[in-house]
Amino acid sequence: MKNLIQFLLVLILFAGSPVLALAQPSYDLNEAAQKKLSALSFLEGKWKGSGWMMGQDRVRSTFEQEENVQFKLSGTLMEVEGIGKSEGKVVHHALAIISVGEGEGKFDFTSFLQSGEKGTYPAELIDGKLYWYPVKEVRYLIEINAQGQWFEVGEYNAGNAWYKFFEMTLEKQN
Repeated sequence: MKNLIQFLLVLILFAGSPVLALAQPSYDLNEAAQKKLSALSFLEGKWKGSGWMMGQDRVRSTFEQEENVQFKLSGTLMEVEGIGKSEGKVVHHALAIISVGEGEGKFDFTSFLQSGEKGTYPAELIDGKLYWYPVKEVRYLIEINAQGQWFEVGEYNAGNAWYKFFEMTLEKQN
């Protein structure tokens, strides 16, 4: 009993200690990041549809796509997971984390592919459309079209013009 009383006294003494206060985790919300990222709320939800992509051989292949987009960490990050299938086989599986970048309308788009490739790329919101650029010559554009669908294109810049190599249209499921 004496040991229990001593333990409780030590616990009470340390509860008011500045050292213990320093060890407490911070639960502050980065409201600026939350507000900036909320501009991408049009992507939130579960989406399903189809699309096509063209390889370097210029042959189109079609796929069925699902996207699951959720805010994480109290709205300070956005997680985007996409799975594309063709004839029942997974042909694309990616996970992206969108976070606040430096500058008005700027974001960081960190992408992870099933192949093990990963990287962080610039992204920006222009006129309600999300653009992201995995390399200098390639851009993706995601918008909600007049029918309320997720409409995304991928384009390649071959000098003076952009050429479409990817298109996808998805319906919101929830």
